[in-house]
Amino acid sequence: MASSSGSPYHLLFSLTVLLLLPLSSLSADADPLQDFCVADRNATISVNGFPCKPISQVTSEDFFFSGLMKEGNTSNVFGSTVTLGNVLEFPGVNTLGISMNRVDFAPGGINPPHSHPRATESGVVIQGKLLVGFVTTNNVYYSKVLSAGQMFVIPRGLVHFQRNVGEGKAFTLAAFNSHLPGAVVVPTTLFASTPSIPNEVLTQTFQVKDEVINSIKSKFGA
Repeated sequence: MASSSGSPYHLLFSLTVLLLLPLSSLSADADPLQDFCVADRNATISVNGFPCKPISQVTSEDFFFSGLMKEGNTSNVFGSTVTLGNVLEFPGVNTLGISMNRVDFAPGGINPPHSHPRATESGVVIQGKLLVGFVTTNNVYYSKVLSAGQMFVIPRGLVHFQRNVGEGKAFTLAAFNSHLPGAVVVPTTLFASTPSIPNEVLTQTFQVKDEVINSIKSKFGA
C-alpha cells in the first residue's frame, strides 16, 4: 500500500501550512479581533497595550485627529521636533497597527540617529530637502537626498536619521505599521538616561576621556 505521506493531498496540506506559518510574523502589532478598540488611556490595567473603551463611550471624535496640522517648535539642540500621531495622542488607532508622525526641521536641523523597535517606517517629504539615511545590522550605510514628494522606507529596528540640507524649513510625514512604534534616540539614550550610564562605560565604548563624556552629557542637561 502506498504511504499517505506521498499523496497529493498531504503535499498540498504541507505547503499550505508552510505558507501560513510566517503570516503572524508579518504584522508589527497583533491583528484586531473586533472592528475597533479605542484606547482607554485612563484604565488602571494594561496588558501589552491599552484596553478598549466601552462601546457606549465611543464617539466620532475618537476616529479623527488634527494634531499633525500644526508646525512643531524646532527651537532645541537638534533643530527639529516630532509631533506624534500614535495611540498616546490618537486613541482611535489602538490595535489597528498604524500610526503617523510629523517631523519639522529648522534650516540645518536633524532628527538624530534613532530606531523604532516595533515598526517599519515609511515617509514622504512634504516640504524642503532632506538627507535620509539608515545603517543595517551589517554596518552598511544607505542614504539619499530627497525633495518634496519623494518617499523613503526604513526597515524595522534599524538606526536612521533625517537632516535638513535645504535652504529653508522642511517637514516630513512618516507612517508606521504599529500603533506605538517607540523610539530609541541614540544621543539621549546614551547621554541623558535616568539614572546616567556610568562614565567608564561610555569612555571605554567611545575611546575618549572622561571630560569628553561630561561635556556631551552637559549639553543634554545630564
